[in-house]
Amino acid sequence: MGTAGGGAGALRLPGLHGYAVEFSPYWPGRVACAASQYYGIAGCGTLAVLEQNEAGLVVLRSFDWNDGLFDVTWSENNEHVLITSSGDGSLQIWDTAKTKGPLQVYKEHTQEAYSVDWSQTRGEQLVVSGSWDQTAKLWDPAVGKSLCTFKGHEGVIYSTIWSPHIPGCFASASGDQTLRVWDVKAPGVKLVIPAHQAEILSCDWCKYDENLLVTGAVDCSLKGWDLRNVRQPVFVLFGHTYAIRRVKFSPFHATLLASCSYDFTVRFWDFSKPNPLLETVEHHTEFTCGLDLSLHNRGQV
Repeated sequence: MGTAGGGAGALRLPGLHGYAVEFSPYWPGRVACAASQYYGIAGCGTLAVLEQNEAGLVVLRSFDWNDGLFDVTWSENNEHVLITSSGDGSLQIWDTAKTKGPLQVYKEHTQEAYSVDWSQTRGEQLVVSGSWDQTAKLWDPAVGKSLCTFKGHEGVIYSTIWSPHIPGCFASASGDQTLRVWDVKAPGVKLVIPAHQAEILSCDWCKYDENLLVTGAVDCSLKGWDLRNVRQPVFVLFGHTYAIRRVKFSPFHATLLASCSYDFTVRFWDFSKPNPLLETVEHHTEFTCGLDLSLHNRGQV
């Protein structure tokens, strides 16, 4: 983990491979990391809550789970609460103010729960999860079971992400080569975009444009999609040499995004420029699976 254009902090978690990182929306410099043993194929998982201080990056708190952890999301209504998703199909709710956990476990997915995201639109406390069982599920963390199950994908779901603009609207990316947009108030899928001719591992919603999404796929490309006209992508970005594992839009710039890949690199792009690749960071020595951009510190990644 490091900072683009600034001082980098590095931390090794022996025997673990990081799958997802997410900055706290409350505490500058605090990051949650979902990690797994043996590349997530077997073994256990760990949720590590890290903090950057004068000494560098330190582990503030860590929690173990009996299966690999693949994704993590911070609560939007409690600065101590996180949810992780796991290889056994379950979601775990953790409280960093407590030494033991989890507070609660939701076990409904029948295969790996690969993605989890907490809604950022105010007035609702909703969580969406995506699984290799080809379904997405809607949760209210105060309720002990899922509120709704979304079916339609014909392959595993790798990524589920809420719209930061439209309440009750989320997108999902799948191995079936489609990006889909859903509305929690409607039973069926709202929009199906055949976005790549390859598995799509990641998607994200632009923070400045409610109609713009980006997808990252096994074909090494990033594509931008305008939901009002999905016949052609609005941009296509090439540069990665292996599958793109995660993509995130900048919280500070409307046309800036970052991606990480199985090619060990993190790349920064400005899709408004004729030469969109801004920077390639090559400090990882393994698959780069997790990526996030700080809401507090401009340029911290």
